[in-house]
Amino acid sequence: MRIFWQSFIDAESNPDYMARLSAYLNQIAGADTQVTLRGISPPDRDFSRLSEFRCAIQAIDQAIDAEADGFDAVVLGHFQDPGLMELKSAIGIPVIGVGEASLHFAAQLGRQIGLITLDQTFRHLHHEQADRYGLGERVTHVSGLNVTPGYFADAFRGDGAAKDRMIAELRRIAQPMVDAGCDVIVPAGVLPGLLISGERGLCIGDAPVLNRVAVALLQAEMQARLFALNGLEPNRGPFCARAGAQAISDFRGLLARHSAGKD
Repeated sequence: MRIFWQSFIDAESNPDYMARLSAYLNQIAGADTQVTLRGISPPDRDFSRLSEFRCAIQAIDQAIDAEADGFDAVVLGHFQDPGLMELKSAIGIPVIGVGEASLHFAAQLGRQIGLITLDQTFRHLHHEQADRYGLGERVTHVSGLNVTPGYFADAFRGDGAAKDRMIAELRRIAQPMVDAGCDVIVPAGVLPGLLISGERGLCIGDAPVLNRVAVALLQAEMQARLFALNGLEPNRGPFCARAGAQAISDFRGLLARHSAGKD
């Protein structure tokens, strides 16, 4: 099985993180699974709705290529899941949104969910996201670390003290959520998710902290196997109809014209 993991991080500017994520994904994947990681340049670096939209367009374009290259599933590796439904309509193989998979799994572990996101800018996006997945009343707290992706660089280079400080910061932010009634804590981003991936049984009080990187990958493996087994896929009627050849051609033609204009 081949899984394409679409990161919203630039591989050249964050090579330690990308190498760490790739190694971890292939370490925990099934024996017959290979995970290929690809980033976006420029990355999601100016936290805003427009940046999310721009990265979503690039991700969809790259995922169309991934399907043509024979991948069995695509993971949209950005917690906000921008362009998720459009991507599901653009290709025929399973598409897993990290946020969608994590939130639905978290809802099986506890009633009230607390999210720790990279930046407070994403707070409203996460609440909208939870509403879209039917979990609006379950996501009761969202707090931001208010850091840039580069903040994690030392930890991903192997600096144990930096990692410990960051986990302590996650605990500090999560504790008031747990005190207010949250039953499960979700690091709402692959960066903090990867940071705690090696921690076994990590809890804040009684609230488990979700390893959402592993959740997304294992969900991708499951959906790919179900698709191979009996063709299970999203509702292709009004909910998520497949885009026609003309729509795909127009979409890719727009990107091609933009690229040509830059040369």
